[in-house]
Amino acid sequence: MADVLILVGSENDKPRIEPAFDILAQAGVSYEFHVSSAHRQPEQTTKLVSGARAKGFKVIIAGAGLSAALPGFAASLTDLPVIGVPFAVGPLNGLDALLATAQVPGGVPVACVGIDNAKNAAHLAVRILKV
Repeated sequence: MADVLILVGSENDKPRIEPAFDILAQAGVSYEFHVSSAHRQPEQTTKLVSGARAKGFKVIIAGAGLSAALPGFAASLTDLPVIGVPFAVGPLNGLDALLATAQVPGGVPVACVGIDNAKNAAHLAVRILKV
């Protein structure tokens, strides 16, 4: 069982989230990485996230660019802490992803780190796990 579930919506996003892997490994925190899109595989993503607690996950890190739906989608399906990582893609260079991640509607909390800052998402996950 892993402590942190890491999600991105596309295989192309993997290099942007990989800096989190090293931080978690250095802290001795186990993680599991999945590519699962809120748009292209909503059923698969729903199953993965809604079953996360039962599988022993304690925190979810979700990275997304453009509309950045994945962090909010994940947070709507679980009561686990969700940390969103907006990615610098598209014509707005991540500003749209930052706003979409930070401005999730009330009642669906998502912690938001800076654009392309997967390292801080991992550091935050480590701190959450130490509480």
